[in-house]
Amino acid sequence: MIWWLLALLLIPLADAIFLVYVAVALLGGLETVLLVVLTALVGMLLVRAEGRRTMRKLRRTLANGEVPTNELLDGGLLIAAGAFLLTPGLVTDAIGFLLALPPTRALVRGALRRWVVRPYVEERTGGFATGNVYTFGFPNPDEGDAADDTYDLGDDAYDVEFDDDDAPR
Repeated sequence: MIWWLLALLLIPLADAIFLVYVAVALLGGLETVLLVVLTALVGMLLVRAEGRRTMRKLRRTLANGEVPTNELLDGGLLIAAGAFLLTPGLVTDAIGFLLALPPTRALVRGALRRWVVRPYVEERTGGFATGNVYTFGFPNPDEGDAADDTYDLGDDAYDVEFDDDDAPR
């Protein structure tokens, strides 16, 4: 959690420093403002077009009776891209474009699935959603001393005989 907070603080700082550098050393004040406005407008048009494309894919996936995992992740990434593109600055615009363009969004989506979504689903379902369940044996053979948990019940431990009146109902 602290890494997210640190990233949220460092991105605006990097954005401000880069804007000042571009305005002073490269373009000038007015041209920098125009560049920021232009990247925001072009980026929002791109996010809008990709959002429509993602909605079409979502409807098609649902019509086929499949789970729209990729489309939902794409929708979330496009919302984040829109937020980054609306934030004034060139660094946030670059991040927004990376999230809005389909090839880089697919890479980010794959990383999210691998490092965020899958571990969360594994933890919440005990492995049942991803198929990572234990079917035999003990899940953690290295934990503890197995000799301490072993009991000798003898040969007749599993010979259970019930009388008719003692049978469970």
